[in-house]
Amino acid sequence: MLPLKQMRLRTVLFAFCASALLLGVVWALDRPFHEYPGVEYENFPLPPDYQEQTEWVFARLMYPPVGPRYGGFQFLGDWRLGASNWTMDYPRSDRHFSEALRRLTRVHARSVEQPVDLNDGDDVFDWPWLYGVEVGHWNLTDAQAAKLREYLLRGGFFMCDDFHGTLEWQIFTASMKRVFPDRQIVEIESRDPIFHILYDLNDRFQVPGAQFLRSGRTYEYDGVVPHWRGIYDDKGRLMVAICFNMDLGDSWEHADNPEYPEKFTSLGVRLGVNYVLYSMTH
Repeated sequence: MLPLKQMRLRTVLFAFCASALLLGVVWALDRPFHEYPGVEYENFPLPPDYQEQTEWVFARLMYPPVGPRYGGFQFLGDWRLGASNWTMDYPRSDRHFSEALRRLTRVHARSVEQPVDLNDGDDVFDWPWLYGVEVGHWNLTDAQAAKLREYLLRGGFFMCDDFHGTLEWQIFTASMKRVFPDRQIVEIESRDPIFHILYDLNDRFQVPGAQFLRSGRTYEYDGVVPHWRGIYDDKGRLMVAICFNMDLGDSWEHADNPEYPEKFTSLGVRLGVNYVLYSMTH
């Protein structure tokens, strides 16, 4: 049996560690919300309940763009300040989707998004679902790729969207190969649980961006055929859901636009809902 002094010391140390852990969780949950200027929006109104603590948050990946030569936006000169490719559709798309998730499921979703910088310590590990837009323009550093790989292997889920055609696919895979040099990108089969966890989505079709309203085309560049691709872990869990040659972000962003066809928003939202529920259960 331990001497009384040692027992008291062990009790104090245990209480201290437990308190530190609890404070760490509270700190993560109370991390201040911060808004950035977007490519399309700068003063989008905040919902009245934006400070509510919830079980799920729309986490949006911040990343450095490949540069203006390939269509990357660098309006402010520093992607970490916003107004870069990662802010496309932001924050209107994120908030519309979060509202839809609240209405269509019992998931307690926060009404505002959370921008996540892979360079910001361990912040990414606080957000188990991560969304990246316009990843045909991203250019991850080796350190960012390593952090994203660790995040995914530890159970995180990454959904990426809104990139089109041969060139953007090449730019996307250049960074993704730094994340997973040893894992293949494959087509997700229609029987995969991610397409059936809430909605049965066997009959999928190309979801276009708002450019459809001007062009009448559902595709951009040479991205005529939509692809639902992914990367799996060693246990068969889908870690990366790749929405290629489509623009689900625009389908969420324009959910309240009477000119944007409802069928595109309907499929875009259902895909997103399935991806969220899959990420929470697998």
